[in-house]
Amino acid sequence: MEKSAVITIEGLSKVFETERMETHALSDFNLTINRGDYVSISGPSGCGKSTLLSILGLLDSPTRGKFVLNNMNVANLDASQRARIRNKEIGFIFQDFNLIGDLTVAQNVELPLTHRDMGKAERRERVMACLEKVGMTQRAEHYPAQLSGGQQQRVAVARALVGKPSIILADEPTGNLDSKNGDAVMDLLAQLNGEGVTICIVTHDSRYANYAKRVVKLLDGKVVTDSLAAQVEAA
Repeated sequence: MEKSAVITIEGLSKVFETERMETHALSDFNLTINRGDYVSISGPSGCGKSTLLSILGLLDSPTRGKFVLNNMNVANLDASQRARIRNKEIGFIFQDFNLIGDLTVAQNVELPLTHRDMGKAERRERVMACLEKVGMTQRAEHYPAQLSGGQQQRVAVARALVGKPSIILADEPTGNLDSKNGDAVMDLLAQLNGEGVTICIVTHDSRYANYAKRVVKLLDGKVVTDSLAAQVEAA
C-alpha cells in the first residue's frame, strides 16, 4: 500500500541576508516524510538543523522552493496563516520543555485546544487521555515545578499529542535530561510511533538518532545521507 506524504519539500532554500553577506542555511533541499514515519535529523552544529526545524514547524518561511504539509502548500503563507495551520497540524516537543509554571499539568496540556471550537468537557477528555498515554494522570493537578525533568518532558509529549497533529516535531527532546530519563522519553516516542504517530526528531546524539526508522544527516544545508537507522538495518 502506498504511503501518503505528510511533508514534501522540493528545491527548498533559506538565505539569511545582511548588508555585507548572504548565508545559505539550506540549499536545494529535498525531503519527504510519510504518514507513520519516524525520522531523525542530525548533523554538526551549523548544518541547518535548526533552520529546517523552524520551517517544518511553520515558524519561518523558505526563501524559495516547495513545501507541502498534509496536501497544503504552505511555503509562502503569512505569519497569521502559519500560526493557524501550525496549531492544527503540528505538535512540538522542546529541549527545555516550555511548560508554563503557573498552570497545572492538565492546563499546560490543554493549551493547544484553547484556540479551537471545542467544549470544555471534550477538551478535558482529550487532556486526560493524553496524560494517561504518557503515564502522568496522577500528576494532572500538579505544577511543573513539582515534577522532575523526565516528568516535565512527558507532559510536553502529552501537550504535543493532544491536538491530534499530522506530525510531531521534537527538538533535542533529551537535551536537558540524564541518560535514564532520556532513554525513557525516547522509548515513549518509539511507542507512540508504533501506534501510528508521525515523528520527526532533531538531535545531535547519534544513539538517539538511531531510535528512529530513518536517519537524515545534513551538512552545509544539504542532505548527505537518508537511510534506515542502524537498529532497523540490523533487525
